[in-house]
Amino acid sequence: MEENRVALVSGGNRGIGREICRQLAAKGYTVVLGARDEEKGRRAAEDLDGDVHARQLDVTDDESVRRLADSIEEEFGRLDVLVNNAGIANDHGQRGVDADLDRVREALEANLIGAWRLCEVAIPLMQRNGYGRIVNVSSGLGAISEMGGGSPAYRVSKAGLNALTRILSSELRGSGILVNAVCPGWVQTDMGGTRASRPVEDGADTPVWAATLPNSGPTGGFFRDRRPVDW
Repeated sequence: MEENRVALVSGGNRGIGREICRQLAAKGYTVVLGARDEEKGRRAAEDLDGDVHARQLDVTDDESVRRLADSIEEEFGRLDVLVNNAGIANDHGQRGVDADLDRVREALEANLIGAWRLCEVAIPLMQRNGYGRIVNVSSGLGAISEMGGGSPAYRVSKAGLNALTRILSSELRGSGILVNAVCPGWVQTDMGGTRASRPVEDGADTPVWAATLPNSGPTGGFFRDRRPVDW
């Protein structure tokens, strides 16, 4: 790996995002830890070893995303890895037949359009060097092949994120930019809860693997535990 690889992780101040930051920094990456609350991001970064920089990032805010992209370009001159980890699960117990559409809009904005915003500012920076890794942190709940009822906003937003993964990977094929979706599994985080079966280290493993793929690595895939899973 080149010594100056730069990675941006959204939602990096806690849970899986923070662990992704920790593992990438341990591999020698310069890590930009994006957090809606910059002070919380700063405290998280201070607890991590390596070259970790906390920055304010609200993926639902165009100005916040643009400001961060400009600062990365100015400070580091490049961006090699984007991990779209920020997201919300806001409709547990809801049903599609009578869903709260305001919650659906909120989930789409955070989980799909927010990631899309970041992709649109990251890809031009990656194209300059003919290298990039985009990792969309998705969920098996967004897989059409096993789609069921409940949590409609979350499911639809993650299915949309999977579709975006396929679109971008197709359009960027051959450019040196690999785009993949990953399912971290049911992880012990604020979102996953204490009953979850997987420690955060395991949840971060596949996202970090996808973020550090060799040039011969896959693109346009959906992975859990580093293995392909059905869309």
